[in-house]
Amino acid sequence: MDKVTTLGIDLAKSVFQLHGVDAEGCMVLRRQLRRSQMLEFCQRLPPCLIGMEACASAHYWARELAKFGHEVRLMQPSYVKGYVKRGKTDAADAEAICEAVSRPSMRFVPVKSEATQALLMTHKAREFLVRQQTQIVNAMRAHLGEFGIIVPKGIHNVERLIMACEQAGLPAPARKALSLLADQLIDTQKKIEDLTADIRADAKASDAAQRLQTIPGIGPITASALVSALPDIADFKSGRDLSAWLGLTPKPHSTGGKERLGRISKMGNRYLRRLLYLGAIALVSARRRSEAGDDWLWKIMSRKKPKQAAIALANRMARTAYALMKNKTEFRAAQAA
Repeated sequence: MDKVTTLGIDLAKSVFQLHGVDAEGCMVLRRQLRRSQMLEFCQRLPPCLIGMEACASAHYWARELAKFGHEVRLMQPSYVKGYVKRGKTDAADAEAICEAVSRPSMRFVPVKSEATQALLMTHKAREFLVRQQTQIVNAMRAHLGEFGIIVPKGIHNVERLIMACEQAGLPAPARKALSLLADQLIDTQKKIEDLTADIRADAKASDAAQRLQTIPGIGPITASALVSALPDIADFKSGRDLSAWLGLTPKPHSTGGKERLGRISKMGNRYLRRLLYLGAIALVSARRRSEAGDDWLWKIMSRKKPKQAAIALANRMARTAYALMKNKTEFRAAQAA
């Protein structure tokens, strides 16, 4: 078999498809491997360039294959789709990956370490539990509403909701069901507090996260998520590149020399974008309750809707975070004003 210089791997749960080419670009390898055969086969291969689509298990395989001397590059699946010639098969996907990884203009996804993945899993688990908490609260409020008991919305009214479940003179089956939901809600809140404490401890131990927390609207959770989820800050040429990577910049629709800017692209990391937006909307809400001024945020709020102003502020926060992480400085409000 000729020497494989570039290898494309289409990852799957059990059966992986491989497509390899030599230095001239001619196909020299096309075969399927089961999961248990992957490491042994790649260990026998001479060091080469390996391309894979970025997915849930891609970072694990990238770390393992790099131990054998291979250069592993991960790509966003949407960037690989344009290289698929016809049809949708594992072989066609592996061939497209092999072709895309050798393109000089291709953008690659940095490989995450185990520590980074573990911290991000803490963030994802907390986000999942927060969604569960919202579901339980909404279910309890809806069930009480069926019996004419109305509790105001908002997570800050959880205690009133639990008290209403205990004090309401409902039939025994309804009280039992609501009691189980209340116990589940309390248990979920304790788990959220435990994970939040772990994230706060990580943010406290990180110098970069401490600097990011000096930005108004960025707390320990957002700072920890930015430090762990962002790639090398040197990969971005400017703060606008980071903001565009987060999907906070307008999506262009231009043709014939006419430039049209639409809504924000909403591409990139949804979790980071949502955290920045939540911090921005909190600042906007607090600013609306204060006196009028001539600062940048008040000028935006005077001509835009609150949510639009929050998006603009989130964009600004992302650019500020880029400057702080690149220059290793802290936020100074006097210079910002």
